[in-house]
Amino acid sequence: MSLPATSPIRPVVAPDAIAGRTRWEAQRSFDELGRPLRDITFCVVDLETTGGSAKDGSMITEVGAVKIRGGEVLGEFQTLVNPHQAIPPFIAVLTGITDSMVATAPPVEQVLPQFLEFARGCVLVAHNAPFDVGFLRYFAEQQGRPWPTFEVLDTAKLARRVVTRDDAPNCKLSSLAALFNSGTTPNHRALSDARATVDVLHGLMERLGSLGVHTLEELQTFSSRVTSAQRRKRHLAEQLPHSPGVYLFRDDGDRVLYVGTSRDLRTRVRTYFTASETRSRMGEMVGLASRVQGIECATALEAEVRELRLIAEHKPRYNRRSRHPERALWVKLTVEPFPRLSIVRTVAADGARYAGPFGSRSAAEAAVAAVHEVLPLRQCLERLSPTKPRSACVLAEMGR
Repeated sequence: MSLPATSPIRPVVAPDAIAGRTRWEAQRSFDELGRPLRDITFCVVDLETTGGSAKDGSMITEVGAVKIRGGEVLGEFQTLVNPHQAIPPFIAVLTGITDSMVATAPPVEQVLPQFLEFARGCVLVAHNAPFDVGFLRYFAEQQGRPWPTFEVLDTAKLARRVVTRDDAPNCKLSSLAALFNSGTTPNHRALSDARATVDVLHGLMERLGSLGVHTLEELQTFSSRVTSAQRRKRHLAEQLPHSPGVYLFRDDGDRVLYVGTSRDLRTRVRTYFTASETRSRMGEMVGLASRVQGIECATALEAEVRELRLIAEHKPRYNRRSRHPERALWVKLTVEPFPRLSIVRTVAADGARYAGPFGSRSAAEAAVAAVHEVLPLRQCLERLSPTKPRSACVLAEMGR
């Protein structure tokens, strides 16, 4: 139910017994990988406007939002907004918001900072998020306000990956609200539509929970193209650490199928089972995999070097680079009293510093030239001794 136009903007702490808000109580046993959905604070927002684009001069007429965490409502935010322009008749008929209702309402310059404070620290959720978030960002820019680094979740986009035509005729909010038995019927009023979107979000999460999607990262990257067979193998990632390193998918015969690197082994490998992995060959590879081996590395650079060595050693069938690993080039800083840069094809355990890999000799040569522009490294090829002086080369005489 909307507040009258003369009502002040106010967050309302909702009662505990709102229907459908405690659906996650039975899901307390989620494994602690990524950010569990039950620990995320979402701010579900909906706007009513005078048109389809803020850049075309359309204005906000109403803001409604519901803050939720762990399936429970923490608070609500609702206000009409004075657009300082006439509301088109068809919009007034659609929403029920008239010029007289918004005449004494606060302007967007007052409403926006209060909404941003209400939503601070939350993940923003909206049905067709580019529309609602686009309006909010536009007016933040107009007011010279920095836009907070909100993560955004679009229930319409998510529904298109989860809901089939057998479930609902389309992914409109009204259709999804009916599918998930929402306690609120969408009626093109901001708070009512936000409440209905909350129920849709919970309904989608319940469906995805049965598919092994329990964290925000998995929810953000979920794709219906990931098969149930892939999802059932998500346990293969559970023994991996949250650290940089190399991972190797192996089949029943312990043959290496694929080698990859990541700054977070556990999180990266899990994406092959629950995330937006659309490469068909990766789906085939996961279907053959029986275990995943992780090799921890001190740095991401060390992981990349190890990856190339392992690809060259095993030539995994699902690594494109394994076809011609010998073509990779590296820039080496030689180990000698007066070091120089050299382009090589292998990374040796000789204590030298290596940069790369480079896909072509021209790219490696360009990198060497760039280093020579800023660092006083010698470019001649002769071996120099700190005890046996010799005449300077031409570049040295030129000050280079």
